[in-house]
Amino acid sequence: QVQLVESGGGLVQAGGSLRLSCAASGRTFSPNAMGWFRQAPGKEREFVAAIRWTVGSTYSAGSVKGRFTISRDNAKNTVYLQMNSLKPEDTAVYYCAAEVDDISSRFTLSKSYEYDYWGQGTQVTVSS
Repeated sequence: QVQLVESGGGLVQAGGSLRLSCAASGRTFSPNAMGWFRQAPGKEREFVAAIRWTVGSTYSAGSVKGRFTISRDNAKNTVYLQMNSLKPEDTAVYYCAAEVDDISSRFTLSKSYEYDYWGQGTQVTVSS
C-alpha cells in the first residue's frame, strides 16, 4: 500500500554533511510517524531519528543528537535526514520507515518492529 524510496547517500569526508530523502507513494499517506534507521556491516539495525507526522515532534538517538536533524514536507510526502559533522562511525546503510497503525501510548518511535513499511536503503560512507 505504501512504497518508500530513499536517496541522497554517498561518500563524504569526516566533518562533512549529507541530506537523505525518503519519498512515499501510495493511494493515501497518513502515517503516525516516520523514522530513520541504519545498519553497518556485522551490526544490528539501530534507531537514528523519528518524527511524528502530524505535529512534527522529533526524537533522536543520543549518538546523533546535535548533528542529525529529521524533518518532513507533508505536501511532498517526503521525510529528510540532515546529517552534519559526519564521523566514520556513521557509515552504514540508512533506511526510512513508516508506522501507520500503532497509536498506543507505549509507542516508542525507536524500535524497528514498531514500523510497518521500509525502503530499500541508501549507502552512506564517511571517510577519515
